[in-house]
Amino acid sequence: MELPGLAFAVSMFICFHVSVDGYPNGKVREACTSMVPCHGSSPKLSPEHVITVNRSQFKPGDSVEVQLSGPDFEGFFIQARDAEDLDSPAVGSFVLVDRRHSQLLTCGHTTNSAVSHTSKAKKKVVKVYWIAPGDAPKRVRFLATVVKKFKTFWVKIPGPVVSQPNAPFSTTPLYTTSEAVSTSHSVSYLTKPFNASGCGNTKFCLRNPSNCDPESASCFFLSFHQERRSVLIEMSGPSEGYLAFALSYDRWMGDDDAYLCINEDHHVSVSTAYLKGRSPPILDSKNALENVSWRLVDGVLQCSFRRNISLPTYKGRFNMNASYYIFLADGEASEGGPIYKHRRQPLITNGMYNVTGIPQDIGGSRSPRLIKAHGALMFVAWISTVSIGVIVARFFKPVWSHSFLFGKELWFQVHRMLMLTTVTLTSISFVLPFIYRGGWSKQAGFHPYLGCTVMALTIFQPLMAGFRPSPHAPRRQLFNWFHWSIGTTARILAVELIEDDRIQILQSLTSAEAEGNLFKQIVLTIYACGNIIFLITFLAAINQV
Repeated sequence: MELPGLAFAVSMFICFHVSVDGYPNGKVREACTSMVPCHGSSPKLSPEHVITVNRSQFKPGDSVEVQLSGPDFEGFFIQARDAEDLDSPAVGSFVLVDRRHSQLLTCGHTTNSAVSHTSKAKKKVVKVYWIAPGDAPKRVRFLATVVKKFKTFWVKIPGPVVSQPNAPFSTTPLYTTSEAVSTSHSVSYLTKPFNASGCGNTKFCLRNPSNCDPESASCFFLSFHQERRSVLIEMSGPSEGYLAFALSYDRWMGDDDAYLCINEDHHVSVSTAYLKGRSPPILDSKNALENVSWRLVDGVLQCSFRRNISLPTYKGRFNMNASYYIFLADGEASEGGPIYKHRRQPLITNGMYNVTGIPQDIGGSRSPRLIKAHGALMFVAWISTVSIGVIVARFFKPVWSHSFLFGKELWFQVHRMLMLTTVTLTSISFVLPFIYRGGWSKQAGFHPYLGCTVMALTIFQPLMAGFRPSPHAPRRQLFNWFHWSIGTTARILAVELIEDDRIQILQSLTSAEAEGNLFKQIVLTIYACGNIIFLITFLAAINQV
């Protein structure tokens, strides 16, 4: 049964304003109409619990014994409703048997018309008595919502129908006790992995790495296949926790239409959510998805579902007949709790795309171009120019002591040129993240603080060098010590920042026993060539990210 539009809107408003801890004390009056707990996930199908009664007929004033039983559960919510209209208000009142584990609630204008738990204590059986009112409908069905744990629950589990003796034969199909009245659609299990056939021809595909095979264990895959007024969506990737994609009007998280496939104890739930700012997503209690299927094999999570192109009655669901940036993320999920923030940047398309327009087969990037440029420039500065400059100053004074360039010793001119290049590259690189973020980033941890420290030390070095004493001045030794210590500190911090981004760092290797100018020149040549080759390879790899 689907909730009426107004009732559903009210229930969703309440859900967004209720604590994420749910209702451990059983005070669930906010869920009187929908019977849906505000736990941020979709209800399960195929309930494990059953409702039984001690009689099949009743008259006004009679009492009917109602028993809910099954595997251990924490919470429950029981009502009686008109069997011909299960969205109608609760009817009749209840009497408790065990006040330690159950309590009476008033739903609507009917006193004691519902029963719920008093705590999260485990229970297997709950027994209550229902008192038939004088204006009872001809047929009454008992419904129960059962919470096994926070994200494992069933909504409106249907119980037996009890009827009055004079009730006419019903022509309305009634649910059997093996069916769950749920806000979700049927879920099936995928028997084989997705494939890329049709990408760019009949369906829109996003793949990372580009042109990867979704049957492989390292491929992130997202496809959209329009079929009349609906879109079939397939999502796949290596993840033990969750996969999610979002449609966005910009490259920033917030105000986005998101879809999540979450691994919950080897069962995958598929949910929709509206991302509000950088807050964790609040999963919708009612999905707009159909034909949900999933598969979890060898650490690869796959799910598929269908949704209509236009969903005007669902708040937060974007019209898919428009262009958006597409985000694809993966991360960890806790058992019975919320999902965790993704540890790496999500995959983001380079432009806005209409997934129901001309089919395309595209890739994406986990790093924007400005951030790529930032990393590349820092790598060139602190792995190449600084390292070569330090080696030249340390080992090539005697080698080039009689060689001059523009009136200065060659080793000094080369050292100064490389260090000024480092300052220039670092300064340009330092500005790029601020341009990208539009200011200071509060989500980057200690990285921006260390970056500012490196930038300050980098600027201070040439300023201090401009006031260096003459070679034979008494303070020259003090200058040399400060020059070395500040430069070394800057190098250590810069390399730590690169290591923080998990980039492999080249280490400078020199031989303590090496003698002879020719040998030193060969070492410098090999080091510089190897450095350049690695740098070219690394920059090419960055471009593929």
